[in-house]
Amino acid sequence: MRLLFLGDIVGRSGREAVMARLPEWRETLKLDVVVVNGENASHGFGLSTAIATDLFKAGVDVITLGNHAWDKKELLRDINAEPRIIRPLNFPPGTPGQGAYVIVLPNGRKVLVINVMGRLFMDPLDDPFRAVSEFLSRHKLGMTAHAIIVDLHAETGSEKMAFGHYLDGKVSLVVGTHTHVPTADYRILSKGTAYQTDAGMCGDYDSVIGMGKEASLYRFVRKLPGERLQPAEGDATVCGVFVETDDATGLAKRIEAVRSGGHLSPSFPVL
Repeated sequence: MRLLFLGDIVGRSGREAVMARLPEWRETLKLDVVVVNGENASHGFGLSTAIATDLFKAGVDVITLGNHAWDKKELLRDINAEPRIIRPLNFPPGTPGQGAYVIVLPNGRKVLVINVMGRLFMDPLDDPFRAVSEFLSRHKLGMTAHAIIVDLHAETGSEKMAFGHYLDGKVSLVVGTHTHVPTADYRILSKGTAYQTDAGMCGDYDSVIGMGKEASLYRFVRKLPGERLQPAEGDATVCGVFVETDDATGLAKRIEAVRSGGHLSPSFPVL
């Protein structure tokens, strides 16, 4: 199975870059599933229902979220009507929406996508290790799901790496989001799970993690709030990972970095 995961979409430039490339990539790379993190897609803060609809039309199968999940208040109302938008699994009980979604492909194969949020330097949520472990007790790779993708939205590399090793052999891919900088450690772990500490972002890298440089620098240099941060609107780089899994086991056979366009050195799997 061929899976594409794209990192946090930031603002207009990021989402336009994704929507421009995705239809061609789905065809030429014969992608079975495309998952994107969309928690910064609406002007850098949150996800609107209209933008989610545009992403689905462009070929996205599932949108994951994170700590900015509710920046657009309309999503609190609309997320229950759109199960393909998932918020972190370890949000408190009673939170609108779900933390996972099962994609059923035309050939009957099933792909489980899970969104979870870390706790180090983040909001004090339920234990992500326990939450995912309990959830996976009902979903087995290679049995009830032909592939399992986990988006860990977290701040620190240590928590993300620990999470990858914790789920090694139980899922197809563990990929980190939130820090917006693509790490160079994409690999297949010892028990067969593909892993990358952070997928990076889909946005303008001539920026401060996707936001305009001047306002960001003002906050650091002056230690004053300044104007509201705005997404940088230059040429966007699309960042993420491409994973190919074994059809029998659901474990990874291959992982490659995805970097297309914009300000970073290009990298894309040659298939």
